[in-house]
Amino acid sequence: QVQLVESGGGLVQPGGSLRLSCAASGIISSINTMGWHRQAPGKQRELVATIVSGGYINYADSVKGRFTISKDNAKNTVYLQMNSLKPEDTAVYYCRTSWWSNRGYEYWGQGTQVTVSS
Repeated sequence: QVQLVESGGGLVQPGGSLRLSCAASGIISSINTMGWHRQAPGKQRELVATIVSGGYINYADSVKGRFTISKDNAKNTVYLQMNSLKPEDTAVYYCRTSWWSNRGYEYWGQGTQVTVSS
């Protein structure tokens, strides 16, 4: 069974920074996509950033230049460094991993709250 455990959320003032972590455990393909999605109240869940095991990275336009995704393969942990945070970044942030091996696999973390407010 795959488990994703997020940490690092909290309350921060506008312009501040937070770093989210997502530690993955269980049987995970070495070729996978890991990433972060977020869901604000009353809105659909949206992609924030993803990183593929080969190193390809993708960001939502709304976070480009402010957020940085990275991965420690030895620890099977993905990070999201969030700088210059804005109130509109307030959401529950979810970690996700997926891969294909005869069929599709997809796992989500439980989510961590990020609140940007003065």
